[in-house]
Amino acid sequence: MSVLKKLTLLHSNDLHGNFLAAEVDRRLVGGISMLSGYVEKTRREEENVIYCIAGDMLQGSIIDSEYFGLSTIEIMNLLAPDVATIGNHEIDYGLAHLLFLERCAKFPIVNANLYIKNPFTRLFQPQMVIEIDEMQIMFIGITTEEIISAIQSDVLGSFVSIEDAAEEVGRICNAYRSTDIDYTVLLTHIGFEEDKQLAAMLDPEWGVDVIIGGHSHTLLDEPELVNDILIAQAGVGTEHIGRFDLIIDTDENKTHDYNWELIKITPENCPRDEEMEETIARFKIETDVKYDRVLCRLTHELTHPDRYEETELGNLLSDILAREIGVDVVFLGSGSVRRPSVSTLLQLRELLELFPYDDKMRQITVTGRQLKKMIAFVFREEMFVGSHTEFYQFSDGVRIVYDRAKASLKSLEFKGRPVQDEELYTIGLQEYHYVNFEKFLGVSLDEVKTNARPRVVATSVQDIIIEHLSSESLIGSEVEGRIVVLNR
Repeated sequence: MSVLKKLTLLHSNDLHGNFLAAEVDRRLVGGISMLSGYVEKTRREEENVIYCIAGDMLQGSIIDSEYFGLSTIEIMNLLAPDVATIGNHEIDYGLAHLLFLERCAKFPIVNANLYIKNPFTRLFQPQMVIEIDEMQIMFIGITTEEIISAIQSDVLGSFVSIEDAAEEVGRICNAYRSTDIDYTVLLTHIGFEEDKQLAAMLDPEWGVDVIIGGHSHTLLDEPELVNDILIAQAGVGTEHIGRFDLIIDTDENKTHDYNWELIKITPENCPRDEEMEETIARFKIETDVKYDRVLCRLTHELTHPDRYEETELGNLLSDILAREIGVDVVFLGSGSVRRPSVSTLLQLRELLELFPYDDKMRQITVTGRQLKKMIAFVFREEMFVGSHTEFYQFSDGVRIVYDRAKASLKSLEFKGRPVQDEELYTIGLQEYHYVNFEKFLGVSLDEVKTNARPRVVATSVQDIIIEHLSSESLIGSEVEGRIVVLNR
């Protein structure tokens, strides 16, 4: 006769230093204090509770960036997850600093696919087994290949493809066959579509039961079931937490029954954690003094609702950069714009939360033919179907018309004229995108270098934007039709 046991599995992902509650329709939503309150309330009410985080704890708030993630780790220590994995933004302050932060964490961090090449040495514990109510629950961590793109190290490597990740999961599961593992959970930070691909590739004999994912910021109504594996994610930030109430068959080592909810973090069901609030307040007082100054007034509340479309904030930032560095076109990484909106009185704090990634700006020179190829590559089908691809906000003067049904660039204009194949155009882009040029834009950097030598035109993108906004009293931006997608 099967032995059935209950496990409550709470999960978050992509917290991004989202410590403070937001006011939505005159009520507070989210915030690490109420999130912590819900976790602690659940731990008191239920016998067997595990709380896990699927990457990107860091980056996205002034409190995080001012202390290079140390503040976040202190706050995460109070939140006390039972296990976490790393995301691509855990590397934002450098690999050495990530390893330092890992030593400061009082909770285990697992990752199976990040390693030193020679001699082969994993940087993190690949898995851990949590024993609870005589059950053995194994967690394995897998992160996105973007972490390798950010590091650009000849020493560091990763199993980056979905196929490689599946094989690595199989090796770990096989290594634990002699241990009676009752339940296996993958903590991934690769994106929801990639999670589904990964689940489909896993051998059922390996015994993976659940994938808790991150990276794509996906909000679900219910978990996806692929290859008899449950896949869930909890959006982004602290507005929600995922909750599985699982009945586990410990003889068959599988899910007997489950219920999943996406819990809204609100005062009605999430008590505040006063100790957490005291810690956050201590950091906030120090950052307020430095960052609570108004840069300028905006004509209206500017928005960035979707990274895969033209936005008001994307236009504003790309236009500022194009004007200040003097290039024809700026390709601004859409994912580097991190807030959905900003208020009309734009403070330095808000700007740095909107655009937290400081970087160099590079100028390159491309032919019209190369420019068309680059833009067509950005708009390839992977972008439309939910894969986590790079997308760009384009500065003033560009008009792109792309036909999705025909998978072709219908027209490309610059300053009202069709882009000419043999004409040269200067392009400005962030260092991260320059370093990953061929991967993100589909054209060889060596090929582009034959047109003109690339050069650094600014050492700080943030400095350019801050100085420009500080010199303006009133500034606005609109969606102008720079990007038109037919048959979307």
